[in-house]
Amino acid sequence: MTLPPAPAWTLPALMYHSVSATAGPLRDLAVPPRRLDEHLSALTDAGYRLVGLSEALDLRDAGVTDPLVALTFDDGYRDFLTAGVPALEKAGARATLYASVGHLGGSAGWLGRRASDFGPMLTWDELSAVAAAGVEIGNHGLIHHPLDVLPGRQLRDEIVVARDRLEQHLRHPVRSFAYPHGYHGRRVRGVVAWAGHDNATEVGRRLHTAFEPRFAVPRLQPLPSHSGADLVALCAAGESGLVPRLKRVAQPGWRIARRLARIAGWNLT
Repeated sequence: MTLPPAPAWTLPALMYHSVSATAGPLRDLAVPPRRLDEHLSALTDAGYRLVGLSEALDLRDAGVTDPLVALTFDDGYRDFLTAGVPALEKAGARATLYASVGHLGGSAGWLGRRASDFGPMLTWDELSAVAAAGVEIGNHGLIHHPLDVLPGRQLRDEIVVARDRLEQHLRHPVRSFAYPHGYHGRRVRGVVAWAGHDNATEVGRRLHTAFEPRFAVPRLQPLPSHSGADLVALCAAGESGLVPRLKRVAQPGWRIARRLARIAGWNLT
């Protein structure tokens, strides 16, 4: 039996959210500043170059096979400016921040009563300060809807209106998109590409390889319990076990359940 060829390269992409400490059900989405410092220092010491997602993909496309890690931060919490940017600067790292555009200047409304766990969102002026610090600003949609269950016009508005607002404010192209809640399908990916993005990222929980498309770049999730050594090991091998594969297999069925729930007015997200 002939084995398939090994990918020419792999790319670990990390998915952070809040740079803070919190308790309760959302605790795994918050990495405290000291832990983030530890993560970035360990990755740098291990020989990784830390960049944003679009830059990482460009380097891979250019034939650069040096060890890279793509750093991404979802949603756009204010603590990214106050704690995340200083950590990146200390480590000599770059990153991509995905802004949930309709929530800028407010709170993470999609989290309901847990919205206060991570504090306020960035304002538009603060987002400009993040961009001025050398962070790539990506699109995370308008109001953080799971996109794969939306009707056509609302889907386009979630993607296109959000990108237009970002570009008008930042005055430069917005290349990258992060699917809210990680959900997407062929229809969603098509609208993301049509809107002008040239890459997009999901959750995925595995390493990105040369065989995979630029509009479904998987990411690994650092946890507040991960030491620096834990994270280096995660970037080298990805998540182990069947969980990443099972999540991909289950997604179509879960999409149907969520679409029915949306029609009925239930909240499964």
